[in-house]
Amino acid sequence: MSKKINGGCLCGAIKFELDEDFKAFYQCHCQQCQNLTGSAFASNLLTHPQNVTWLSGMDSIAVYEHPDRDFSKSFCKSCGSAVPFVNKRRTSLVVPAGSLKSKIATKVQANIFVSEKACWASLESDMNDFEFFQE
Repeated sequence: MSKKINGGCLCGAIKFELDEDFKAFYQCHCQQCQNLTGSAFASNLLTHPQNVTWLSGMDSIAVYEHPDRDFSKSFCKSCGSAVPFVNKRRTSLVVPAGSLKSKIATKVQANIFVSEKACWASLESDMNDFEFFQE
């Protein structure tokens, strides 16, 4: 049986719960993730699409879907914090690691889209690095 973990946005408007049942944990270095986070990469966990229970704030969630790429993002309308969303292909729930309030045992497995990494970012780690990502 999986452990229940909690998460939410910075301002507290959005709260959710899910099972610690992740199929992957990646650091994405694509240019879209750099733009969205204002940082070198986004840290995202992948799980099955139904693995979330919204406890509060569903009406506070805004969604952005890129018109040309298989890319989307959900965030709090008030504070801008990233929150979980189902990817455009409907194959995974993408959980921004920073949205979790609970500690997790899952470790980052790989850096993806390293061909687009920020020129100032370092990939020094013992993880696998992939030029691209295909689920």
